[in-house]
Amino acid sequence: MAFPAQTPQPFTRAGIEWLNPGQRGVYGIFRQGLWIYVGKGDLRNNLLTHFNGDNPDILKHQPTHYVTEVTANEDAREKQLQLELKPVANKRVG
Repeated sequence: MAFPAQTPQPFTRAGIEWLNPGQRGVYGIFRQGLWIYVGKGDLRNNLLTHFNGDNPDILKHQPTHYVTEVTANEDAREKQLQLELKPVANKRVG
């Protein structure tokens, strides 16, 4: 099952900084028609790190938005979303 229905947020510094520090879960970074990356952990911190270019594969695909899901089961949910969405900047899973 993909991310819950929500309004995607812009993949910009301002679009990320409004998130609460320390909030954990999974996130997906994308642009129209392409899932770029699915990750887990501290949502605000990780998204800002990606925005700042820690993974060149993410930025080369020109992401425009992201979505999040707060969950206590980050590992299993991340793997499930990676298998379902097949993001291009993640290492292959499964």
